[in-house]
Amino acid sequence: MSTFTQLQCDDDLKQIIKAAFDTDLDIQGSWGYTQETATTVLSSPVPLTQFEHMFASMRSYVEMNMTKEKKDRYGSINLNEIAREQVILDAHTYDKVTYKITAMKEDVYAAFIAEYKEGYGKEEFDISKHFKQREKATLSREVTHWYDVSNVL
Repeated sequence: MSTFTQLQCDDDLKQIIKAAFDTDLDIQGSWGYTQETATTVLSSPVPLTQFEHMFASMRSYVEMNMTKEKKDRYGSINLNEIAREQVILDAHTYDKVTYKITAMKEDVYAAFIAEYKEGYGKEEFDISKHFKQREKATLSREVTHWYDVSNVL
């Protein structure tokens, strides 16, 4: 079972996102693991839930790929929101969002893609077996992300 280290935010989070993803986000704070380390959304050019999903995807990619040794990196990282609650505390409004993340080791994923491309359309290729094997090789985890959304409501 893989473990993922919570990201530290010693620098400006906005600059980290810009450097890693060449994206300008109007944010401050931290990575949002807890209410105390919430990601503060100052403004959003898209609907808030879409913005939150995008940021959570970035955090997952940094955790599961960019900070890992090559042999331990995950690809095919997908997030789906599974729970949401709004928490009002000390004149701040927080979105506490739980996501289910699925991913596969990069090398394993590449092998499945190659197998699929090679076998697709051939009579001997068992597509059902292929996708069952892919499902078994997929990691599934749940994470919670806290967003301070007081500025955008």
